[in-house]
Amino acid sequence: MAKRAFISFDYDNDARLKDLLLGQAKNPDTPFEIADWSIKIASPTWKAEARRRVKAAGLVIVLCGQYTRAAVGVAEELLIAKEEGIPYFLLAGYKVGSTKPTSASVSDKLYTWTWDNLKALVGGAR
Repeated sequence: MAKRAFISFDYDNDARLKDLLLGQAKNPDTPFEIADWSIKIASPTWKAEARRRVKAAGLVIVLCGQYTRAAVGVAEELLIAKEEGIPYFLLAGYKVGSTKPTSASVSDKLYTWTWDNLKALVGGAR
């Protein structure tokens, strides 16, 4: 059974990365499924809604782009995953210039985005 993944990304700058991952998830041998649960509009309850969605997924893939370090929503979603004990990993959206969210731990590795890496990471190789 494929794992359900919540995708955390900088909505203003990296929506294209999310679209690429959604396309890749359509491969016949994909070990994960994605429900597009992006919160597009900030509201007074967005953090609670993000927490509900992260918990429902059971895995968080953080797509890291050039401005991820300044993306407040990504930092909060990663913090929620940590607080809830939800497995996560950071995936470099670009070969050069990808940055970690501010809530990432020093020990959090920024993994290269390849199909083989992605499948291994979803399988727990991190």
